[in-house]
Amino acid sequence: MQWLDAAIQGVLLGGLYAQYALGMSLMFGVMRIVNTAHGDLLILLSFAAIVIATYLGIGPYATMFVLVPLAAVAGYALQRLVLNRAVGSDPLPSLIATFGLSITIQNALLAGFTADARSLPGNGLESASLSIGPLFVGLLPVQIFCAALVLTGAIHVLLRRTRFGRALRAAAADADAASMIGVNPRHVYAGATALAVGVLGVAAVFHALRVTVSPADGPGQLIYAFEAVIIGGMGSLWGGFLGALLLGVAQVVGGRIDAGWGSLAGHLVFLAVLAVRPQGLFGGGSR
Repeated sequence: MQWLDAAIQGVLLGGLYAQYALGMSLMFGVMRIVNTAHGDLLILLSFAAIVIATYLGIGPYATMFVLVPLAAVAGYALQRLVLNRAVGSDPLPSLIATFGLSITIQNALLAGFTADARSLPGNGLESASLSIGPLFVGLLPVQIFCAALVLTGAIHVLLRRTRFGRALRAAAADADAASMIGVNPRHVYAGATALAVGVLGVAAVFHALRVTVSPADGPGQLIYAFEAVIIGGMGSLWGGFLGALLLGVAQVVGGRIDAGWGSLAGHLVFLAVLAVRPQGLFGGGSR
């Protein structure tokens, strides 16, 4: 029963990582933009959620309703004003640009909020639990997992079934050829980044509810998102989702074996997949 509980808790933790990885899958797996500021954007939005909830006096889901559109607009502006200048066959310019953005966000958060850790009040949601026979699972982790499942499915349909999705995949495959048939790659990329950062807005609210946040937390969250995408396979949204679940289960089971093995177990799984199947468990298909 202890190991069954560990597996369930790992899957629920993976739901949070899947939300981190979803935006990374869009930018890194589809558009091939190396966004090293991904984790710092998550932390920035987490602090924004805390500020919005505090000053407006609203609950976490109302905060999400306010934050997500603001995050999407910020993502669109980021792509149009900064990242579109760095997009190309060489990933180095985007890596340098987003690394500079990462440092800027961390220092701005330190200046504005100091190094103190904070969290988003959930009005009891963060401590509520459900009983499944002899096991208890947190209500918040279940909601996080369900949200990750719905978001992944919705974005998969968006990419496969809509005009925007076809335009994005065409621009990612060959921007010049896409331009010749009427696709504006810069606008399409900006829309995809708006979508990715909007999803991060959802993840930021859940992140601030589940754990405390501090300005230096961004790189750690970036690692989890990156590992989930690589485990699942670049360009595969469902692969990233399942990779996040595998990462979460490895961390929780490793932590049950030894308290110091939690994060290490996840990193070892990542290295094992990278060594055996570098394209990821579900990679190797078309972009």
